[in-house]
Amino acid sequence: MPESFFILSQEYLDIAIDEIAALAKMYDRFAKTVVIDNLVLVQSKTNWQEITKRASFVKISGQVLRKMSGLFLDEENFGELKTAKTFACRIINLSSNEFSIPELENSMGDMISKFTSAKVDLDEPEITIYLIFTNKENFFGFSKIMKKTLRPEKIGSHPHELDWKLTRAMINLLGIREGEAICDPFCGTGTTLLEAESMGIHGIGLDFDEKMVKMSKENIEKNAFGAEVIQSDFQEIKNISNKYNAIVTDFPYGKSSKVSQKPENIIKKFFKIVPSHKKIAVMYKKELADDLKIRGLKTYQIYRHKSLTRTILIK
Repeated sequence: MPESFFILSQEYLDIAIDEIAALAKMYDRFAKTVVIDNLVLVQSKTNWQEITKRASFVKISGQVLRKMSGLFLDEENFGELKTAKTFACRIINLSSNEFSIPELENSMGDMISKFTSAKVDLDEPEITIYLIFTNKENFFGFSKIMKKTLRPEKIGSHPHELDWKLTRAMINLLGIREGEAICDPFCGTGTTLLEAESMGIHGIGLDFDEKMVKMSKENIEKNAFGAEVIQSDFQEIKNISNKYNAIVTDFPYGKSSKVSQKPENIIKKFFKIVPSHKKIAVMYKKELADDLKIRGLKTYQIYRHKSLTRTILIK
C-alpha cells in the first residue's frame, strides 16, 4: 500500500498529529499511521496531496518510495524523474546525528544527475527528492509542486476571533467530508464558515450580535462563498439540526463578548440542548468549564498567556 510522509510544524504538535490521522481515516478507513517525533507516516490508498491540502500544520509532505538502512541509491529509485525537467534534493534530519546537510544534498544531486536528464532547480523544481533521517529509520521519497490554495480574505475582523489554523484543525479532527455541513452558533466574523467553505464544506453561522452578523456576511460575500448567516441566539441549533452534520465553535468569553447570557451559563445550556447525534468540536476558556465536568473523546490545551488557557474538546 502506498505510504506518504508529513513533516509537521511543532506548533500544537498533538493537534497536528491527530489531524493527519483523522484525515487519513476520513478518506480511507483502513489507513494506518506511524508517528516519529513530528514526522507522520500514513499507509493509505489516498494520495498525500489530498490530505495536505486539508491539513493545517503540514510543512513538508510527499510519497515515501522506500525505507533505507543507509544511503544506497540506484537508477530504479528515480523512476519519478523520467518525465521531470527539473529537480531539487533536500535532507531532513530528525535524528540526533550531526552531518553536513549541504554536502549531502550536493552529493545526492550529483548522483541523481547521472541517472536522469532533469536539471537542478532550487527555486521551483517539478520534483523534490527527500532523504529523511530519524533515530529509528531513514526514508527516501519525493514530492511534486502543488497548486497553492488562496487563503480566504476578510473585510472585517475582531481581536478575539478564532485562529484560522485551529479552526481548520477542529473541522478536520471531526472528519467532516466535502459536501457535508457544519454549524457555528457563535460565528462572529465568520472564521469557521470561511475555513469550512474553503474546504468544500457548507457553513451555517448563528450570532446574537447584529454587528457580527453583518461582518460575517461581508466576509463570506468577499470570497463568493455560499455559507448562511442567521442573527439568532445559539439555541437555534435545535431548530436547524437537520441542516448540519457537526458543530464547530469558539465559545464567547470575557467582558468584551456581546452575548445573550453569561459565558458560563451558555456552556451549560449548550451541552444540554446540543443534538446527541452531532459531532462537536468546541473551544472554551478552561477556567469556565473546570466545574462543569464536560467529557469528550479528546481535549487539547491551548496556552494563550499567564491568565488564559483555552481548551479544545472533540466529542
